[in-house]
Amino acid sequence: MTAAYETLRAALAEVVAIPVTPFAQDGTIDRDTHRALLRRLLDGGVRTLTPNGNTGEFYALTPEERQLVTELTVEEAGDRAAVLVGVGHDVPTAVASARHARTLGAGMVMVHQPVHPYVSEGGWLDYHRAVAESVPELGVVPYIRNAGLPGTRLAELADICPNVIGVKYAVPDAARFAAFARDAGLERFVWVAGLAEPYAPSYFSAGATGFTSGLVNVAPSLSLTMIEALRCGDYPAAMKVWEQIRRFEELRAADASANNVTVVKEALASLGLCRREVRPPSRELSESERSEVAAIAAGWPL
Repeated sequence: MTAAYETLRAALAEVVAIPVTPFAQDGTIDRDTHRALLRRLLDGGVRTLTPNGNTGEFYALTPEERQLVTELTVEEAGDRAAVLVGVGHDVPTAVASARHARTLGAGMVMVHQPVHPYVSEGGWLDYHRAVAESVPELGVVPYIRNAGLPGTRLAELADICPNVIGVKYAVPDAARFAAFARDAGLERFVWVAGLAEPYAPSYFSAGATGFTSGLVNVAPSLSLTMIEALRCGDYPAAMKVWEQIRRFEELRAADASANNVTVVKEALASLGLCRREVRPPSRELSESERSEVAAIAAGWPL
């Protein structure tokens, strides 16, 4: 079991890709395009995939669609990549999704930040414990967006559930991340910078060894170049990539990340790789925004 966990830990210390979920003209999931986009990531060197992440429009998919996305990803990944399946919603739904991932052969699940308006520290622990204990064979990665959660709670969870092996930390505060990681146990977990490339350099300086990415859907080489630079401690080289992607990520982050997914899909659409449609509460871009995104994508190495 320890050896298996070490393999999973290594998979988290990577560019953790969050694939988009492409839709067909009739609004259903476009299976063939989905497979093609996954193969493009794998061929581009990506070794960790997260189906049902936020860039995949997790909360806009039906339970059946989330299962389909997981199935397509596991099938395409084969032995070429580790699969970290996003799970969430109410406890029974999250547990069922985690068990479905286990049945398919996925090695890990990422537990989305609970969206209930009232989340106590003890309730956060109970929620994640229920999921982790339901799939003791799988690695479990909490997705933390709550700035008020102390690192000691994560340590307490891992004391109970040793399969909690990594953390996707997505609070936009590098100093808070550094403190949280040390309070929880810096060496105990794999720390994944959950706010992607814009925050990766600062989070790596504080102890992260992997980062999530939606941009990788468009330009895998940029994300992989950044992580290689960060692994080598070459922060000037990492910041060169940061400068290349800055405007793209600013567009995604504008208005409380209202167009986070839309910008990625628009870039893919401009390259002829998938349709631009997203589901509410996301929306499509204006013509001027589309033109800017297309110009950015056209200037990247693909």
